[in-house]
This record gives sequence, structure tokens and C-alpha cells, in this order.
Amino acid sequence: MLLALLSLTLILFLPGCASRGEINQLRLGVWAAEQDLWDEAIFRWQKALEKEPNSAYLYNNLAVAYEKKGLWDKAKEAYETALKLAPDHKYIKANYKSFQDHLKAWKQPEKKEGEKKEEGEKKKDNQRDSPRVSGRSSLD
Repeated sequence: MLLALLSLTLILFLPGCASRGEINQLRLGVWAAEQDLWDEAIFRWQKALEKEPNSAYLYNNLAVAYEKKGLWDKAKEAYETALKLAPDHKYIKANYKSFQDHLKAWKQPEKKEGEKKEEGEKKKDNQRDSPRVSGRSSLD
């Protein structure tokens, strides 16, 4: 599912990228994310940000990667930066809301056995449903 979503966003949004070098970094980052190589994805997207420092999409992608690695403070900061750059972007807003909800549930104290919630329970390895990573680096 994540693979299909990442591939689709890459195909749909690559034309908005600023330079060939940035496109390569972006593609490599998306590929790394598809392989669950989150450190590599972070590295690639940080490199792309050097050329496109105001890309809400790249900050969103970094936030997703930080979240996948359990780096909650960095994820929050990256999501907030993405939202400052694109406050009305529906996917970034949805990712951030989902992140906040997940983090809130994850930080709640464990309930005693028999009292666990069926919905909203912590996912294995502190993961939630996959947020959207974009193959796009700039707004048109």
C-alpha cells in the first residue's frame, strides 16, 4: 500500500521540482522510504532541502521519516515547518493531525489488562497507518 502511494505521488508531483539534482535526491528519498530505509530517506530529503529550503513537501516527507524512526520532536518540528509553508495543504494537515492523535495515544499510560481500548490502541512498534510521503518538492 505504501509503495503504491509513494509511487503515485512521485509520478504526479515530480514536474513541480526545481532542479535535476533535487529530483534525484527526492526520488532516492522516496525509494529509500519504500524500502523502509528511513535514515537514507532523511539524508536525501535534507540534501534536496539545501536546494529548495521552502519546500513544504520535503518538510512533510522529513516529518514522516522522523515519525517512522520515533523521533517525535523532530517530526513535530518538521510538520510545523511544512504547515507554515503550506498552511492549507490537505495532506500535510491530515498527516500532522494523525501524528498528533497517534502521539497523544502513544503517550497515554497503559491501561490495565481487560481495560484496553479496541480502537486507538498503540500499534506494534509505535507505528500508525502510513502517512503520505510526497514525490513533490515545491508548490505550484
